[in-house]
Amino acid sequence: MTKGYVMLAQNSEHDYVKQACLCAMSLHATNSDPKITLITNDVVPEEYVSLFDSIVEIPWNDQAAKSDWKVENRWKIYHASPYEETVVLDTDMLVLQDISSWWDFLSNYDLYFTSKVFTYRDEEVHDTVYRKAFIANNLPNLYSGFHYFKKGEKAHEFYRWLELVMNNWELFYGQYVKEHYPKRPSIDVSAAIVAKILDCDTEITNSKVKYPSFTHMKPLIQGWTHNTETWQGRVGTYLTSNLKLTIGNHTQQGIFHYTEKDFVTDKIMNIYKKHLGL
Repeated sequence: MTKGYVMLAQNSEHDYVKQACLCAMSLHATNSDPKITLITNDVVPEEYVSLFDSIVEIPWNDQAAKSDWKVENRWKIYHASPYEETVVLDTDMLVLQDISSWWDFLSNYDLYFTSKVFTYRDEEVHDTVYRKAFIANNLPNLYSGFHYFKKGEKAHEFYRWLELVMNNWELFYGQYVKEHYPKRPSIDVSAAIVAKILDCDTEITNSKVKYPSFTHMKPLIQGWTHNTETWQGRVGTYLTSNLKLTIGNHTQQGIFHYTEKDFVTDKIMNIYKKHLGL
């Protein structure tokens, strides 16, 4: 079966295509011949085109044309992916190690979301700050930043429901997220609602395993005594020429979800470009 990684990138005031190119570079640096597809309507700089197995346009109409968060098209990833088995990644991620062995685990599922994420100190996150809507409304604790699907009836049904929920998010949120009602559509909240409707959360995640997962760098879940607006304002970032990433004094592994847009600097881009010979 064909296997590959897929990202969806739409530029707004932030350059999400640039993030996707950095993520693709990190995959090539740590994994052997990864197949990567970028779904975008934006121009990919010529120097990065070779990173992708394919670059495809967002199908049908652009439902996020007037949106800042650009999540409204995320349900289309299932339909746009050219692979029989797909890992979906958020663009603002770095893959810091070989994760090819994760495919063996994921292939046991038709659809898989991680429900457990970690701090930069490798401590499990118990999020009561950003996940108030999940807790108050008893929604499955799914993170769509990394998820997997196998083309087939079960995943197709899930994504059909995801399309319905995201296209009518105010209606569904009014029924399923009555407390801490979000001000805008969220892919995580929408996926959790679908899992609740289909009563399938135990089939699409596994809380007993540590991986597949990722390091989640939102600042208020790092366990700091005194909160900060940005994690970069609290700890230093060090990326060596051989791509070893240290945050504070903790070496990072797995998938690093940096979340803050200004993390992507020319210096970091150039370190990866030099390593890959781009």
